[in-house]
Amino acid sequence: MNITPVKAFSDNYIWVIEEKQDAIVVDPGESEGVLRYLKDNQLNLHAILLTHEHDDHIGGVRAILTAFPETPVYGPKETERLADHVVEDGDFFTLLCHSFHVLKTAGHSHEHISFLTGDSLFCGDALFSGGCGRVFTGDYQAQYDALQTFSQLDDKVHVYAGHEYTQTNLRFAQSVEPSNQAINEELDEVNRLREKDIPTLPSTIGKERRINLLMQAENVEDFALLRTARDQFS
Repeated sequence: MNITPVKAFSDNYIWVIEEKQDAIVVDPGESEGVLRYLKDNQLNLHAILLTHEHDDHIGGVRAILTAFPETPVYGPKETERLADHVVEDGDFFTLLCHSFHVLKTAGHSHEHISFLTGDSLFCGDALFSGGCGRVFTGDYQAQYDALQTFSQLDDKVHVYAGHEYTQTNLRFAQSVEPSNQAINEELDEVNRLREKDIPTLPSTIGKERRINLLMQAENVEDFALLRTARDQFS
């Protein structure tokens, strides 16, 4: 299984999971880059996975379905206007001989989910490298619980998040803990990658345990304070 990012907008990643000549597309916020990638690589679209309802993650679905009209779409209840397979926490389904486990990872949106297959986690905006998405629902407990769910996964699990926010997340973390060697070293590496326009993703759960202050928060109150401070950081 090969996993490739297709860039969208200013900082989105649409992930394409490939198995021979078949592909699964995760969170296609726009269609043009996806359709071009599928055509250039002579790939058949097998399924679309949606983590949540925000337009920068679903905006390209209808145009892609026009080109591939028989494609099944899997997503949470909040995406049911597009998803013909509505899935929820604890569900399992199989695509291209791979089992996908659905995890509820709400907070950023009310019904946000993530997909775990093997050692690959597709987590939309519920987890970023060095951070997590804004808590638009106001439900900090739900987002904190989502991070605790991620923290229970194996260190080797690869994190395929929806945005290239690593550099800013780590700059914020460094402002909070300027003497944290793990954060400082990772920020140096991220700066090097971004100078060359190389993606900083995927991360791993093991790395996030070391550098992600939001994941490290010991309780929801501490998490909410950190997330609020991150909202104000630029």
